[in-house]
Amino acid sequence: MISPVLPTYARAKVAFDRGEGARVFTADGEAYLDFGAGVAVTSCGHAHPHLVAALTDQARKIWHTSNLYQMPGQEKLAQRLIENTFADTVFFTNSGAEALECAIKMARKYQSATGHPERYRLITFEGAFHGRTLATIAAGGQAKYLEGFGPKVEGFDQVPFGDHEALKAAIGPETAGILIEPVQGEGGIRPVPPQCLKGLRQLCDDHGLLLIFDEVQTGVGRTGKLFAHEWSGVTPDIMAIAKGIGGGFPIGACLATEKAAVGMTAGTHGSTFGGNPLGTAVANAVLDVILEKGFLEGVQQRALTLKQKLAALKDNHPAIIEDIRGAGLMMGIKCKVPNTAFQAAALDQHLLTIGAGDNVVRLLPPLIVTDADITEAVDKLDRACKALEAKA
Repeated sequence: MISPVLPTYARAKVAFDRGEGARVFTADGEAYLDFGAGVAVTSCGHAHPHLVAALTDQARKIWHTSNLYQMPGQEKLAQRLIENTFADTVFFTNSGAEALECAIKMARKYQSATGHPERYRLITFEGAFHGRTLATIAAGGQAKYLEGFGPKVEGFDQVPFGDHEALKAAIGPETAGILIEPVQGEGGIRPVPPQCLKGLRQLCDDHGLLLIFDEVQTGVGRTGKLFAHEWSGVTPDIMAIAKGIGGGFPIGACLATEKAAVGMTAGTHGSTFGGNPLGTAVANAVLDVILEKGFLEGVQQRALTLKQKLAALKDNHPAIIEDIRGAGLMMGIKCKVPNTAFQAAALDQHLLTIGAGDNVVRLLPPLIVTDADITEAVDKLDRACKALEAKA
């Protein structure tokens, strides 16, 4: 008999009743250290007082009006994102996948509006993950997500990750742009070197293409800058964000330059819930925290602590850990044992982690994580490694 909830998830046999900071608790009070953050979502930790106050205050006023009317909170959030990024305009969504859908449509519409309707294809990269809609699974190109859903949506050309010659060869008369994650998340925490992002920018400029960044997982402070591409000094034409901007409340956004958004006129795109008063109230509160003076510098410092401790962990457990990779508080442990076994061992130690491709376990703690939390997490990982070694 099928379960009441469609069985599309392989859920761990644990449920959480409440959270506080970097910890979550079961109904009977068992504490778990959360180094998954709901897949990089709870950027400010659980039950952050400022976010709770913002949501509660807005809930007492108005929940929803739709985008048929003026939305002061939405306009405020858009202006703050513009002031702190490359963008001139913002479209709000409910999720990262929807933000990517908007980005894809915008790139195609730009080419059409500027006299090149034949340019509709996007170049993407093997190992990428851009969402679960029909278009975004086609953009990601991973067989396991495409299987059984009929013909792959047209318009996406995958090239091997890091293969510059294949990338250049893929550019053709129908190419509209290039879509990339500055750090592949689901693909196994694989950072794109700054020089590669600079090369992509140059290619786009040379060929009249748009450069699109998927910062759904890497954005909003995750790597120690507001957005990961800032480390390279490269700016995109379009960027999709979500996850951390809502701190746990579902909201996403597609940011763009005025040039890239030229074709997105009234009626070309829409969303019933996108950027509603509740979502934008929380997102504005998240920005209050993330943009506070010294906050991102603190993320960078704690990220260095985590990286150093993970390097020592690798040295102590060479039979379990092959490599440590990542950027900021977006770290990956490439395992020599199945990553599912490593995750289970960490869960036994009451530490939450997230799996990824390339046999990697992701560590994505809330950005408010403390040095003490990091020490505790690595101690738990050490015990998990010892447990795995004992079974070998």
